[in-house]
Amino acid sequence: MSTPTPEIPPERPNESPSNNHDGTDGQPVDTPPLDTKPVIDDVPTEEVPATDISLINGNNKPRHYKADNPSFFMQRGYQVLLVLGLIAAFFLVMVYQTLFGRIEQPKQMVTIESGQTYYGLLPQWQQQIPLFSATIAKLYMKTQVEGPLHAGIYQLPENPTFAETLHILGQGVKASMVKVQIIEGKTSKDLYQALRDNKGIKKEVLTADSTNASIAQALDLVGILPDAVVNSNDAIVNHNLEGWFAPDTYYYGEGSTDKQVLTDLYKRQQQALTKAWENRAPNLPYKTPYEALVMASIIEKETSVAEERPLVSAVFNNRLNKGMRLQTDPTIIYGMGSRYEGNIRRKDIDEKTSYNTYQIDGLPPTPIALPSAASIEATLHPADSEALYFVATGNGGHKFTSSLNDHNQAVKEYLSVMREKKSQTPPS
Repeated sequence: MSTPTPEIPPERPNESPSNNHDGTDGQPVDTPPLDTKPVIDDVPTEEVPATDISLINGNNKPRHYKADNPSFFMQRGYQVLLVLGLIAAFFLVMVYQTLFGRIEQPKQMVTIESGQTYYGLLPQWQQQIPLFSATIAKLYMKTQVEGPLHAGIYQLPENPTFAETLHILGQGVKASMVKVQIIEGKTSKDLYQALRDNKGIKKEVLTADSTNASIAQALDLVGILPDAVVNSNDAIVNHNLEGWFAPDTYYYGEGSTDKQVLTDLYKRQQQALTKAWENRAPNLPYKTPYEALVMASIIEKETSVAEERPLVSAVFNNRLNKGMRLQTDPTIIYGMGSRYEGNIRRKDIDEKTSYNTYQIDGLPPTPIALPSAASIEATLHPADSEALYFVATGNGGHKFTSSLNDHNQAVKEYLSVMREKKSQTPPS
């Protein structure tokens, strides 16, 4: 068993051993005060930061901050100004595009109908102008436009801007307008007379001695007619521009010429016919747009009921495909010209004229009236029907049948209705 080693108490800081190596027994030893720091040789006196960021980011060099760097709030202010500047620039571009962006269209006459408003112009511009703003346009109209939009015919320049258009339309307030009305189913002769009688229209084409040929030549429309029409010996047929003017109600500036009016109406009819022809149904008996225009005029004269037009078109389409004569009364009347006195007699039905479809095969040589766009559409999109006949009911509209027996019965019913109405009419 070992003997434990006696524990030697540790020396206290202020105690020193009795055997000093320097032989200064009993002499006090100089010790630094407790509140002073020991001086260490070869250590820089510059004080080191408590936390060196270089130890965290791996960079041996400590980060230094310049005293003149902008503050965080100043940097944020620059960012806000930049964003506001971009927004302002975008807004200015939008304003410019709205007011001064140009749409691609040729120089043309534009008709403003009664009841139209300036706001109704916006959709066309929104479709064609990038960044066009309806809100900006409305604000501009409220501050720049005086009064409502006046009905009339206005000349717009090539590729106009919205601001230019508003300025031109705004002149309608100051201009005197004249009304030109031509109803669907009326003839070109009726149109010519209406223009001659209109004191607000200057006469350049419709002179006292004007003829079909001189009118066609003055309007430079000779090329639109078939050779058979141009070279016909029939005075009614020769150079006849029947059907080529769009019927409607128009307003023109006082002092407009008859040439301007007729040219405008021709262009409108040509556009309607071209559009319908390009989208026509298949397997139609018409070889040219002009033949379709001829048929549209017959349909226009046969019915004023909108929903009947495709059915009337189907009847004539079916008859042409079967080689049957059209046998339509309005063609008799047109071929008689000024000889027509209000009634069709048996001798009129039997008379062979250039237009009488009871006596000629196929279509008449020219249209017999000014057809509406609706009749042109019906011509080129007939209803799906096998009907070959139709007759008035006496109560509005027509009855359509596919056999001659049924047609004859419908004729008897019509005559019965008319006799009944006549008997109930008090004598004048």
